[in-house]
Amino acid sequence: MRTMTTTEVARDFASVLDRAEHGETIVITRGGRRSATLAPTPAGNGAAIKEFLAAQSLDADFADDVAAAQESVTDERDGTWHDD
Repeated sequence: MRTMTTTEVARDFASVLDRAEHGETIVITRGGRRSATLAPTPAGNGAAIKEFLAAQSLDADFADDVAAAQESVTDERDGTWHDD
């Protein structure tokens, strides 16, 4: 893990992004205090997760659990659950 100041990052941002892309995590400081962390993003687009979930069998009460959760979360403006 590398630590850089905001000034250092600003001077050569493209290089800093290259470092992150190649697996390095960079802690960015401002005024001697940590302000952000730049890290590599995980590879993939969720296809493996979607495939994993599709292969699982759901508990018979799962739909009831989802419905109960939806009922407990309402829109404060009109008291209804919105799927959008």
